[in-house]
Amino acid sequence: MKSLLKYLGGDKGIWIIVFLLMLISLVCVFSFVPILVKTEGGSPFKYLFKHVIYIAIGIAVMYYLHRLDPKYFSKLSKFGLIMAIFLLIFTFFFGVRINDASRWIKIPIVGLTFQTSDFAKLALILYLSKQLAVKKDNFLDWKTGFVPIASAIVITCGLIFKDNFSTAVLLGTIAFLLLFVGKYPMKRIGVLVAGGLGLVSIAVLLHFALQPEIQLIPRLDTWVSRYTKAFGEETSIIENAQAINAELAIHVGGLFGEGVGKGRLKEYLPEAYADFFFSSFVEEFGIFGAIILILLYMSLMYRIFRIGLKADKLFHTYVCIGIGSLLMLQASINMLVCTRIIPVTGQNIPFLAMGGSAMVTACAAVGIVQSIANKQNKGKEVATTTQKNSIAE
Repeated sequence: MKSLLKYLGGDKGIWIIVFLLMLISLVCVFSFVPILVKTEGGSPFKYLFKHVIYIAIGIAVMYYLHRLDPKYFSKLSKFGLIMAIFLLIFTFFFGVRINDASRWIKIPIVGLTFQTSDFAKLALILYLSKQLAVKKDNFLDWKTGFVPIASAIVITCGLIFKDNFSTAVLLGTIAFLLLFVGKYPMKRIGVLVAGGLGLVSIAVLLHFALQPEIQLIPRLDTWVSRYTKAFGEETSIIENAQAINAELAIHVGGLFGEGVGKGRLKEYLPEAYADFFFSSFVEEFGIFGAIILILLYMSLMYRIFRIGLKADKLFHTYVCIGIGSLLMLQASINMLVCTRIIPVTGQNIPFLAMGGSAMVTACAAVGIVQSIANKQNKGKEVATTTQKNSIAE
């Protein structure tokens, strides 16, 4: 490990945590895919090989980005958001539909799919970080301090909202967190929240008014059903089988788990390798394994936040806070779903779940953080060298 880390800049602890999570992911994906083999065919090795390819791509992206100067992320933030909005619009009309949701773009020739909302999360964080840093003195100006920020949040979350409610809420939450950390005026935040809720209400009313001719929000019934199943008093066991099996898997795991590959309830959990990853993990690795996993994510968030708080530029601080919050919230939501605290969503757990675009985007996010950390380390080296030279003289 030491021989590998010497070629890597940035925070060594973050590299170790991410690589550990990836190793855990390889073991778990191979163990958790039997239901996918039954429904889609093939062998576990086929899906493991595909997952290894995505991890390799993610590591390559992470390594490349961490070698860049963070100034490039600031300069390209606006272009990145424009590209993300274009991809979301393209997905809106031409995306591949899976489970009544159009969230993916199919990449020609290779035949792989890419979830555009994953890229949009990172693009919006970079854009908002740049805007909050450069316009901190113009927040009260509606034209220059409100419209560019509010429009980016509303358009991005609005395009995601139609087919991926949980991701839109997650991204909106992170956006408001950044506004709060960036000391954006509370009255302006209130206006933005009120406007967003108003647009959502109008969309829901139009959905019911135009039904069934135009399915404006095709997954609205699914969202209502999930909420009812989670908190309704008269929900049957059959209707809520997914959540019950997920909770039961955690109970069966006990303190030490059933052992790798020995879990049985994972075969009754749809996407045990993604949406219900945490339940399957606890079934085979137990509560102690879950505690270690939670500590890894908390350590990752802490180290990312620490890099941001040490930064001498506001853009770097906001980026680290946004990315650290994104990774921790995604992991937390997956855990909360599996423990039946919140309704079922489609949020994968970063670096662990099987999913190409999610893995590559998470790696890209860490690569950006490591780029900032690498810049800080180089600054310390220059300062130390200068100090030594001055002492020698």
